[in-house]
Formats: sequence, C-alpha cells, structure tokens
Amino acid sequence: MTRLDFELQFARGDFLLAATARIEAGVTGICGPSGAGKSTLLALLAGLLKPQSGHLHFDGDTLIDVRAGHFVPPWQRHFGLVFQDGQLFPHLSVRDNLLYGYKRLSPAQRRFELQAVVELLEIGALLARRPAQLSGGERQRVALGRALLYSPRLLLLDEPLSSLDERLKQQILPFLLRVKTETAIPMVYVSHAQAEVDYLADRVLTMADGQLQPSLATRDAASGLARGSAGL
Repeated sequence: MTRLDFELQFARGDFLLAATARIEAGVTGICGPSGAGKSTLLALLAGLLKPQSGHLHFDGDTLIDVRAGHFVPPWQRHFGLVFQDGQLFPHLSVRDNLLYGYKRLSPAQRRFELQAVVELLEIGALLARRPAQLSGGERQRVALGRALLYSPRLLLLDEPLSSLDERLKQQILPFLLRVKTETAIPMVYVSHAQAEVDYLADRVLTMADGQLQPSLATRDAASGLARGSAGL
C-alpha cells in the first residue's frame, strides 16, 4: 500500500523545487548536496511550508490539494520531526522533553510508552538532566525519543547527524536502525551523506537543483547495510 504520494512545486526567489514520488512503507532516503532542496521538501511534507501547486496524500488522506484550496496544517498531520540540532526545550528535563507530545495524545492514540522508548534508545540515565547537560549524541537520541512518543504516522528526519562527529554518528546510527526494525514507523531520512542513507534506507531518491529524481532505487536491506557499514 502506498504510504506517501506527492507532486509538489515550490518557488522562493530564484529557487524552484519540483518533486514527484510515490513512497512505500519502510525508510526512504533522500540524498543530495547542500542547497539541493532536501530540507525544503521535508518542510513541505511536514506542512511547515505551503507549495504553490501540487498535492500530497498519505495513507488515503489528502493533506494538500492546492487546486481545491485544501491544506492540512502540521499539527493535524501527526508526523514526527527530528532536526539536526534536536531542538529540545532547554527549560525542561529530558523526561519532560520526551513526554511533551505524548501528554497531548489521548490514551487510544499512544503506540509507545516511556519505558519502552527509554530502553530502546538507552537513555534511562539521562531522564533527570537538562539538555545543556547532554552530549550531542545524547540530545539526538532524546529528540528521537520525543518524536517516537508522539506516536507519529510518519517520521521525518532532517540531517539528524550532520552536526555530530564521526564517533557520535557511529553511536547514533545503530539506534536509528533499531527504531526502523522495532517500530515499523515509515521514515523519510534526508542527508547529504550517502553512507548514512545506504545504511538505513530501503530505497533512495536523489535531489539536485530542486529536482527530485523520479525513479526509486529499491535496495536489498542486507546489501544496503553492508555498503553503509563499509563507508562509515
């Protein structure tokens, strides 16, 4: 079943983005150089930007139909977002950061509980700390945990490892792989690092000069993991 189906056009200044794809369940990597439009596309999928034309459907729900004047705001899409700097609330403890979205869900909407996510990401020792007391890798794990506890229909990750050094990337990538295999939440993973995408993704889209390549390269999970491990 098609999870995500979109055809979107967005212009800002001299930059023009044109992206069309049908994405199945699993992890879809979007790779390309800085400035190619990857983060802009993710912002369009999340509802943080409005396209000038096009449509977006997710699991049969119409989220964008520009011609019909239909636009579902981000807080009604129920997508999880993880950015490159984590964007944790500095005045809240790790526990309260993790539960921020969770507390806003009804019990029937909650797919995951705090203890399960804490164990998955191995962050139990961090719960009483504030973000300023965390390393870069710890902040990213907490940001990922917060997104998971929101029980998202889709997880959007925008260069989540780009601010980390290679040692921390080696620590975080296995946690992302565990999230993929143990939660089955579909993901769109944006990165300029081909090795990261190869390590996690079931298929890859390439972005260049605002244009999303129309063909999806579906990859065997085992061979993708082997290529990614060799390059990291």
